[in-house]
Amino acid sequence: MYEQISSNKRRSVLLVVGALVLLGAVGYAIGYLYSSGPVGLVIALVAAAAMSFASYRYGDRMVLASARAKEVSPEEQPRLHNIVEGLAIAAGVPKPRVYVVPEQAPNAFATGRNPEHSSLAVTQGLLDEMNRVELEGVIAHEMSHVVDRDILLGTIVATLVGAVILISEFFMRSWWWGGFGGRRGNDRGGGPAEAIIFAVGFLLLILAPIFGQIIRFAVSRQREYLADAQGAMLTRYPPGLANALRKIGAHSSAMRSANNATAHLWLNQPSRVAGEQTSAFEKLFSTHPPIADRIRRLEEM
Repeated sequence: MYEQISSNKRRSVLLVVGALVLLGAVGYAIGYLYSSGPVGLVIALVAAAAMSFASYRYGDRMVLASARAKEVSPEEQPRLHNIVEGLAIAAGVPKPRVYVVPEQAPNAFATGRNPEHSSLAVTQGLLDEMNRVELEGVIAHEMSHVVDRDILLGTIVATLVGAVILISEFFMRSWWWGGFGGRRGNDRGGGPAEAIIFAVGFLLLILAPIFGQIIRFAVSRQREYLADAQGAMLTRYPPGLANALRKIGAHSSAMRSANNATAHLWLNQPSRVAGEQTSAFEKLFSTHPPIADRIRRLEEM
């Protein structure tokens, strides 16, 4: 179990570094193609910093609003509050604010910029479907996201990828509409080598959004495996979360409030419907690992 946790952490670090390298490469490529030196890199970093600050300060409010989450009191949901409070004490973090999402599909997510400013939301379907042990497994998974500051990590990665996509699209639109006045391969008199470098830089800008999304989804999948393992350690009962995942995987309701921007935050990918087969291509662009793989890992603990 501890080896699995360490492996997931190392992979997450490598993926974040990959996102930074991709952003820097895109900025450098634009600077090269525009003959502006390091200006492109500076613009990319400034854009990422501005987007990160906005997400850090206001991202949790936007996520809760988009999910139509409603904060509930201990009187309204005593069982839920009791579980959240007990697991927060066990994890050594302040008790998150508790929300319920009016959806029948069983699911949950955590959000907030740090453990002191965190919120935990579950769907009404999750409360209706799960017994106490299964609900504890789900809440422990989300509490692990809070402890590991996955919310902040997810924000950083999503922001870096968002900056890559925005900058790449801006450049391509400028090129398409004739606003590009920088290097033009052999027009600069650099010969074949110059043309090759130009082509590589241009190809990078075309493929960067795809690479960026793959990195973002890979980070999300590794953090889900990690939260599963740490959540099981928190409750000391892996079958609780495993059984909850079985019920979630078998449920047939799709989520009305699901969207691509917040899909990585949920316990399970909200767009999934029971009976669907996950292709290899879909796995590459999925925000979550297959439920069968997650259950298998929990059963091996």
